[in-house]
Amino acid sequence: MTVHDTKAKNQRPGPRIWVTAAVLWLLLTLGTAAALLNLRHAAIHEQARELELLSLALGDAIERGLRGADEGIEALRVELRDGDLPLATEALERALRRRAELMPLVQSLWFVDPQGHLIAASHPQAMPAPESFEPPLATLRGKALAVSKAFVFAGEKTPMLALARRLPGGGWVLAALPAKELLGKFGSNLPTADTHIAIERADGSLLAGVNLPSHPAAPRGPERPAGEGVVLQHRADGSDELQGSLELPGYGVRVLVSNELGLALKPWRETRDLAVLLLAALALATVAGVRLVMRANHRRREAQRALQVQKERSSRLESLGTMAGGVAHDFNNVLAGILGFTEMAQDEAEPGSDQAQYLDKVMAATLRGRTLAERILAFSRGGAKLSKVFELQPLVEEALTLVSASLREDIRLERDLRAPGALLQGDPTLAFEAVLNLCTNAMQAMQDTSRTKTLSVQLRREQVLTPRVLSHSALPAGSHLVLSVTDEGPGITDEVLERLFEPFFTTRREQSGTGLGLAVVHGVVSEFGGAIDVQGRLGLGARFTLYLPESQQRAGPATEADNTPARGAGQKLLVLDDEPALLQATTALLNELGYAGTPFNDPAQALQALSRDPAQFAAVVTDEVMPGMTGTRLTAALRAQGIHLPVLLLSGYGGSLLAQRAAEAGVTTVLGKPAQRAEVARALAQMLA
Repeated sequence: MTVHDTKAKNQRPGPRIWVTAAVLWLLLTLGTAAALLNLRHAAIHEQARELELLSLALGDAIERGLRGADEGIEALRVELRDGDLPLATEALERALRRRAELMPLVQSLWFVDPQGHLIAASHPQAMPAPESFEPPLATLRGKALAVSKAFVFAGEKTPMLALARRLPGGGWVLAALPAKELLGKFGSNLPTADTHIAIERADGSLLAGVNLPSHPAAPRGPERPAGEGVVLQHRADGSDELQGSLELPGYGVRVLVSNELGLALKPWRETRDLAVLLLAALALATVAGVRLVMRANHRRREAQRALQVQKERSSRLESLGTMAGGVAHDFNNVLAGILGFTEMAQDEAEPGSDQAQYLDKVMAATLRGRTLAERILAFSRGGAKLSKVFELQPLVEEALTLVSASLREDIRLERDLRAPGALLQGDPTLAFEAVLNLCTNAMQAMQDTSRTKTLSVQLRREQVLTPRVLSHSALPAGSHLVLSVTDEGPGITDEVLERLFEPFFTTRREQSGTGLGLAVVHGVVSEFGGAIDVQGRLGLGARFTLYLPESQQRAGPATEADNTPARGAGQKLLVLDDEPALLQATTALLNELGYAGTPFNDPAQALQALSRDPAQFAAVVTDEVMPGMTGTRLTAALRAQGIHLPVLLLSGYGGSLLAQRAAEAGVTTVLGKPAQRAEVARALAQMLA
């Protein structure tokens, strides 16, 4: 063997190792590149899916708004066809104004003759130009609808759009509504900061938009599908965007939702750069980096899924609360009449007679109905009767003392209260009821008496630094008082967790459960502006945690209520209610209390009487919810005229929002319906003292 052969043999392994290393590195690089491409495709597909869902949700919200306005327009056409609308200009304008107030979103209505001239309008704003509608007004037939370009009323900044439909016999009815209001909650809450939303007419005219770019680039090149109803659009400025669209048949409108692809792929680009860096250092580190990114994407999807579930629960409970509040309000109005007439009938009944006994039973049933309505109102965030600053820990201690007296022998109560001096603002009665309901629910869950179980109650302060997504609420940042009630019961299934706070839903029918306890807790937490979290698994018990925003105000001094009813001295009171039965009952009640009630069922007439001669009345007793003018608006109008008569406001709703609105308007006292005679007597005596 020659020296040259020996050198060649010694040099051959080097290139082979480099080639092997290069091949392995290339294979690893190709694998990483394939994984990155797959992640990019998944990110684009996921973003396209989100845009598709968002466009469907937006389309549904916009279609509901347009349909509501369209149905109102159709009702006007029917009234005109049937001769139910006055033809005189002033009367027709008043009728249009009333119709506009009843139609959702609609701000102005116009009747236009076949030549395009204005016949009557609900408001003095100028109507949009007839030539701005698409399709042209002259081509409308039957129930076809035309949509105007976006316009702005003189002196205002809110973009408007108008809907038009042909009237029987010629001419058109036009309805103006705020374009951005069609977006509903999406007009202020976007899923991401880079989401763009636009409402366009069929001809491409922009009607409304949210977060639109100040200089939108013109499209270039063909579109490529990125998902059902979503395309990848190349822009003239060199950027790409994902764009989802949804046509609304019958309205000539489409919804466009878009995201810049570059921003959507920012996490993916960071992943790619990290992968390249790790490949340059070590192949194994590259694999670990890819797995880390995939886990991060999985966590993000799980967080989005949890947020979506929480939003669906909140939306369902909010809808139930709105419906329950309306039902409870009407129920309270019925009970108010029954309560008033029953009290007057009791005065006339012979003591000890069958009639008196029957009336006592009617009164007891009415008061039970009022209690039920109050619990429903608590769920619908309308049950608070006052708003004050109070210390929470003594209230919790008082509730636990009451709970201790009713504990079974197999249940042990543990308390850990570490929030002395912490304050809340709201109705302390509701907070007390929420603590009792949670403890009662926990005790009812622990029915197995084979061993001793623990009911644990904790109270502490917590500074929430970043917003969180809880099981049934979104928790904002800030200082909160955290109340936790933990039981060792059978736990909670996923199916029960979904419906846990719905009113009248219960899993303990055989134990006479009403299904209102936890619903009231949810309403109380909402009333205080807090959040609620529920954690529990089968066989491991459950924990209910309330987050209540801590108040920084000082607690006011405690006052003792005067329970002695006082009678009037013939003072003349103006009594206002739009329901004749309630008006009659309230007036008769005031007359029996020694006052002289003067009934009115029209707020406008009552305001005129007060404006002409306010000195003839000692006070005003008014309902809140009335057509044309609410009780708080009437009070504000009196205060604006310098009339400072005491005002007693009666309402079947209640709640902190009403209390705040009443205080701002200048209302003296607020009472919830149905109010008993003694409550009304005390309130009037305090007002007139």
